Amino acid sequence: MPQASENWLIACMVTAAAAAVIGWHLAVRRWRMLRRRRRAARARRGELAARALLERRGFEVISEQAPGLFEYQCDGQTAAAALRADYLVRRRGKRYVAEVKTGKLVTSLEHAPTRRQLLEYQIAYASEGVLLVDVEQGKLELVRFETHARRARGLVVPLLMGALGGAALTAWLAYTLGLRPLP
Repeated sequence: MPQASENWLIACMVTAAAAAVIGWHLAVRRWRMLRRRRRAARARRGELAARALLERRGFEVISEQAPGLFEYQCDGQTAAAALRADYLVRRRGKRYVAEVKTGKLVTSLEHAPTRRQLLEYQIAYASEGVLLVDVEQGKLELVRFETHARRARGLVVPLLMGALGGAALTAWLAYTLGLRPLP
């Protein structure tokens, strides 16, 4: 008869261990779900506070949770990544992306994932720059990334002004010297 009581004891221990593992798994799932909900609620409160901050600073909100597409090529094949910016805003005729962050680490440009996200947004949304909104500190930081396209665009006006100035100088010299155009 001792064999039956040992089997019963082993069965009870295995059942208790299985119940403990299942209970632990369910508790961890519940804890993670509550943490996600708290994080989402905090983010939503932050976005609402950010909207008010942006409007106080003179920005007009064009779009909230604005969808975007970041296209790129890899080995000659075009691919795209879907994006969702917190806000698209405008001030003085210029368009910006506003990204809302809460917490110490992610509101710093030293944080590489945040910096990369802002660069991606500036390119994908073809904006003047990206506003990094730290709602906990009540700060707006305008971040601009210098790209080759931006540099080239910045050269158009000086080159055009130089060409017009050169043409005007040539015309003035020709007039002053009494030169006539070739037939």
